[in-house]
Amino acid sequence: MTEAERKEEDTVAYTIENGIAWVKFNRPEKRNCMSPKLNRQMMRVLDELEFSDEVGVLVLTGEGSAWSAGMDLKEYFRETEAQGLGAVRKSQSEAYGWWRRLRWYQKPTIAMVNGWCFGGGYGPLHACDLAFAADEAQFGLSEINWGILPGGGATKVATNLLNMRNAMYHAMMGENIDGKKAAEWGLVNESVPLDKLKGRVTEVANVLLEKNPVALKATKDAVRRVMEMTYDNAEDFLIRAQEAANSFDNDGRKEGIRQFIDDKSYKPGLGAYDKSKHS
Repeated sequence: MTEAERKEEDTVAYTIENGIAWVKFNRPEKRNCMSPKLNRQMMRVLDELEFSDEVGVLVLTGEGSAWSAGMDLKEYFRETEAQGLGAVRKSQSEAYGWWRRLRWYQKPTIAMVNGWCFGGGYGPLHACDLAFAADEAQFGLSEINWGILPGGGATKVATNLLNMRNAMYHAMMGENIDGKKAAEWGLVNESVPLDKLKGRVTEVANVLLEKNPVALKATKDAVRRVMEMTYDNAEDFLIRAQEAANSFDNDGRKEGIRQFIDDKSYKPGLGAYDKSKHS
């Protein structure tokens, strides 16, 4: 399929297998650059999957040899800018909107970086809860090479995930790093050979599927919120968040404690309780 033939609904593809939604950027002919069409379609896909009973974990990856090479310079920048400020603001809102949605998604999310990840691709990379890369993947903030700063949140992502020296080098030099270096620097959790990437991500997703989904959502949100809080504010927030989670799913908490104390059927330090025993 050529770019001219690709309809908006075809810019994102997904399948659901054993509780895992495999969502793909689907513009391989453009190294999965994010266009206005793709951004709109991605929001529709996230809407469809977020509260689906068939989905426990969402994996975001790319079709072909790239994860996402960032924003489409022609469609997202040149063509949108030619339509004026209103079009630019709308296009930005569509892109940042689904990244924001992904940051606070109901289900655990994993970035499976199979290839190129550049510039604007750092937005959804950071939005996913976990990230795994192929050793062969290439990461880069190339904006400096064509005369702008890493915008759209990319600089913030770099400073959130990297130490200051690495963030500065990464943004100023415009050099690529591979998956191994990305893991060493903290852009991703792990890097493995490409032929082992899906297997590793599936293994992690299956562990997440065993956890209490209410506790997972509360944990995801807590980690992101407390990063920007003082210790005292975080302590207070976490007390209230725990109370809220318990009131929403107290039976789950009680069942986990019962299996540990009464049944002695599992050890929390070695794995999750059997959540199938409560509804």
